[in-house]
Amino acid sequence: MERRIWHDGSTDQSITLSVMSTETTSKTATHSMQNYNDRSLYNNRELSLLDFQYRVFEEAKDESNPLLERLKFLSILGSNLDEFYMVRIGGLKKQVASGTTDLSIDGQTPTEILEVVRDRARTLIQNAHEYFRTTMNPKLAEAGIRLLSYAELTDIQKEEATRKYKQTIFPVLTPLAVDPSHPFPHISNLSLNLAVTIKDELGGERFARVKVPRPIDRLMPVMSDPWTIEIDQSVRRVYSFVWVEEVIAANLQSLFPEMEVIASYPFRVTRNADMTIQELEADDLLETMEQGVRQRRLGSVLRISVNPTMPDRMRNLLIENMGAEDDDVVVVDGQLGLESLMTIATTTERIDLKDIPFIPFTSVRLKPETRDGDFFKAVRSQNHLLHHPYDSFSPVIEFLNAASLDPNVLAIKMTLYRVGPRSPIVDALMKARENGKQVAVLVELKARFDEESNIGWARMLEREGVHVIYGLIGLKTHSKIALVIRNEGGHMRRYVHMSTGNYNSLTAHVYEDLGLFTVDPQIGADVSDLFNFLTGYSEKRDYQKLLVAPINLRKRFTELLKREIDHQKSGQKAHLILKTNALVDEKMIHLLYEASQAGVQVDLLVRGICCLKPGISGLSENIRVISIVGRFLEHSRIYYFHNGGDEDVYLGSADLMPRNLNRRVEVLFPIHDEHHVRYLRDTVLESYLRDTRKARYLTVDGTYTRPEPMEGNLSVQEKLLRIRSDWVEEEKEHLWELF
Repeated sequence: MERRIWHDGSTDQSITLSVMSTETTSKTATHSMQNYNDRSLYNNRELSLLDFQYRVFEEAKDESNPLLERLKFLSILGSNLDEFYMVRIGGLKKQVASGTTDLSIDGQTPTEILEVVRDRARTLIQNAHEYFRTTMNPKLAEAGIRLLSYAELTDIQKEEATRKYKQTIFPVLTPLAVDPSHPFPHISNLSLNLAVTIKDELGGERFARVKVPRPIDRLMPVMSDPWTIEIDQSVRRVYSFVWVEEVIAANLQSLFPEMEVIASYPFRVTRNADMTIQELEADDLLETMEQGVRQRRLGSVLRISVNPTMPDRMRNLLIENMGAEDDDVVVVDGQLGLESLMTIATTTERIDLKDIPFIPFTSVRLKPETRDGDFFKAVRSQNHLLHHPYDSFSPVIEFLNAASLDPNVLAIKMTLYRVGPRSPIVDALMKARENGKQVAVLVELKARFDEESNIGWARMLEREGVHVIYGLIGLKTHSKIALVIRNEGGHMRRYVHMSTGNYNSLTAHVYEDLGLFTVDPQIGADVSDLFNFLTGYSEKRDYQKLLVAPINLRKRFTELLKREIDHQKSGQKAHLILKTNALVDEKMIHLLYEASQAGVQVDLLVRGICCLKPGISGLSENIRVISIVGRFLEHSRIYYFHNGGDEDVYLGSADLMPRNLNRRVEVLFPIHDEHHVRYLRDTVLESYLRDTRKARYLTVDGTYTRPEPMEGNLSVQEKLLRIRSDWVEEEKEHLWELF
C-alpha cells in the first residue's frame, strides 16, 4: 500500500493515511478537465450516506465513549436508518417503479443502486442488533442497567409487570382479527406489532394483529433485585426494564378469552415517507401539506423487520397482504427498533456513564448585569458571534423576548424551519403580536418530518394575528434569519440574527452551529430585500453582502472558488477550507478538482455525503476529506477562502448540494470582524484539521480510515469545550479586577 503524508500547511505535525493501492493509482493515472464525465471519479450518494451511518455505529462501539453515550449513538443509528429507508430507499423504489433509467453521479441505474444499497443497509442493521444483543446489553447489565426479556424476570417482577399491563396497557390495546369478515388491517409506519396465531373452538387456526401502542414507553421499569450494586468502590442504583412487547405477548390470553393463543411474533414496518406536493395545483398549501402528512402514513411498505423465529408462512402472509417484496424483509435477532433505546440513554440517572456535563458559555458582554438590561445596546456596540452548543442559545431567545417587549420595536420578521416542541421562540413571537408589533413569519411547511409540527405552529401563530407565509412555490426556505426593526429617535435601525442552524432551543444543546448578531446596515438592507422576496414579488438580484440561493449564491460561490484558483496560478498562496454537511453538486466538485489540479490546497470537512474522491493522481491529490462524528452533531457550514491573504469567511445554511443551490432559499453571510475571522480560521477550522480522535479520512476507494494516533490525541469538540472553560476563568478574573 502506498502511504501519503498530509500536511496541514501551518504546523509541523502531519497525519499519515493509507490512501490508495498502487493498482488504483495506475488506473487513475492523470486526469484533465476534459474527462470529468468519467463516472469513476465520483462516489455514490446513497452509499456515501450509508458510510456516514457506519461512522455513527463506530461511535457506539468506541469504548472510549461513556456507555450510555454509546447507547445513544446506537439509538441515533436506528433512527437514521429508519429515515434512510423512508426517504432514500423509498425514492429509489419509486424511480424503479416508474421506469427511470437516469444514471447516478457514479454511473449506476436506480435498479443497480437499490440492490446494493438495500443489501448494505440490511447488513448494517443486522450488525447493529447483534452488537447490542451480544456486547452492549451485557455491558449495561454489568453496570447495573438491565434490559430484560420477560423470561429473565423474577416471579416478583413478572407480577409487577402484569399489574402495570392490566392498569396501563390492556385498556388501550385493540386486537384486530384477520378472516373473511375482517380484512387485513393497515399497519402504520414505524409501528411495532405482534402477529398472533390463535386456535378457535373448532380447532381452526386464526391470525390476529396486536399493535404495541406508541404513547406507552417501549421499556417498562420494574423493581430491581438487588436495588444497588458496587462499581469501582461506589454504590450505584440498579435500573431494571422489560420490553413492553414481551409483556403484551405474555398476557395475550387476556385479549383472546376462551381461545388458545398458539404463538406470537413481533414485526415492525417502515413505509415510504417521501411526499410529493403538487404546489402549482394547490389552492391552499397548508391544507395540501396536511393531506400529504396523512397520506405519508399510507405510503408503500419498504421494510418489514422480523425475528428469525417467525415461520415462513407468517412472513409470506405479511408480505402478501402489505404489497411488499421478499427483499423488503429484514431478519434481526433481538428486539426490533433500536431508536427506542434513546429513552434509557437520556433519562437513566447514571452520570458516571454519560459525558461530563457542561454549562454553555455566555459572554459577559451579553449578560444582563453588564449591559444594563439593554440587549439592543449590546448588539449596537459590536457584532456578536455565537458558537453553539459551546455558547449558550439563551441570547437568541432573549433577543426576541426583548424585541417583543421593547416599545420602540415596530416589526419582527423571521424564518422558521425546525423549532421543536414547546418553543420559546414561538412564544416570543406571539408575545410580540400581543404587544402590537408587526410580526411576519415564514414557516416552512416542507421541513421533512417536521411538517406536522410546523403546521401546528403556523395555525397557532395565525390565531394570534401573526402574518404567516408558507414559503415559495417550488422552493423550500432553509435559511435561518431574524430581523428586528426598531425606531431610534426617528431613525429606523435593523437588528439581524443569522445562523447556520435552526431556531430550536432543544437541538441547540447538541447541534454544533454558528450565529451572528449584527446591525451592519448593508446586511440589514439585504435581509429586508430577502424578506420582500419571500413575502412579496421582489425580483431583486443585486444583494450587497449576502449570498442568496437560488438567486446569486451559486454564481458568487463559483467566483470565489475560481478566484482562489487564479491566486494559485499567479504564484500567490491559495487555500480552501470548506466545512459542510454534504458535497454532492457536480459542478462544485468539478471546480474543486480544478483547484486541486492548479495546486490549491483544499481541505473539505464533510460530515455526511461526499461524492468527491480525494487522492486521485493528477486530479485530486491536493484534496483531503475529513468527517468528524462525535458528541455533538456537526451542523455548521463554514466556507474559508485564503484570497491571497485577504481572507474571506462565509457562514450559512447551505450545503453544497443541487437542492441547496437550486431549489432552496439559502443564505450565506460574510464574517468581517478580524477577531471573529481569527477564531473561525485559527481556532475552529485549524482544530478540525488536527483532530485525531473523532476524525475519519476519506480515501480514493470510498472508505474512511482513522489517522494514526498522534501526541496530544486532539478532539476538536473537547478542545472547544476547554476553551470556553478558560474564557469563564478569564472573565471571572477581569470582573474581580474591576470590582
